[in-house]
Amino acid sequence: MKLKRIAIDTSKHVFTLHGVDEQDRPVLRRELRRSQVEAFFRKLEPTEVVLEACGGSHHWGRLMTRLGHRVRLIPPQYVKPFLKRGKNDGKDAEAINEAASRPTMSSVAVKTTDQQADAIVLRHREMMVNQHTQAINALRGHATEFGGGRQGDNQRRGAAEHPGRRQRHSCCCPGDVRADGRAY
Repeated sequence: MKLKRIAIDTSKHVFTLHGVDEQDRPVLRRELRRSQVEAFFRKLEPTEVVLEACGGSHHWGRLMTRLGHRVRLIPPQYVKPFLKRGKNDGKDAEAINEAASRPTMSSVAVKTTDQQADAIVLRHREMMVNQHTQAINALRGHATEFGGGRQGDNQRRGAAEHPGRRQRHSCCCPGDVRADGRAY
């Protein structure tokens, strides 16, 4: 059986395949466990393999390329219009195949492991910056519960009441703190 194109719907444990022949007729509908995928594609003649672009699809794209297949990754938003009623893995694989059959369908390049690692570092940095901002904003919100307002208001009020010292709050500050941040 000569296959023109195979679409793969990936998941945690079971991958769903949908293959078409030269006339775009479905000739392969099959589910494979993750451990069976490489052995299955190793036996096939080189063909076009299409996956929905996601984090894990780059790994599978690199593997299929090493096995001699041509790989295309299609963004999920381009696959969705081809999805028929009643979402399941078989229909998802069919929709991926249908989207890939369009001559003008754009695809995403398969990333190398270095490109993926660089993207992870950038996403992680962005997440940490967002968490830092969130923590600072929460702290400012808590400060307003103790009468803190705009930056500088507490320092002026505290300076008038206790020259050289910041205001003490027993619930959050165990001791008095000097203006330079050291404890008395």
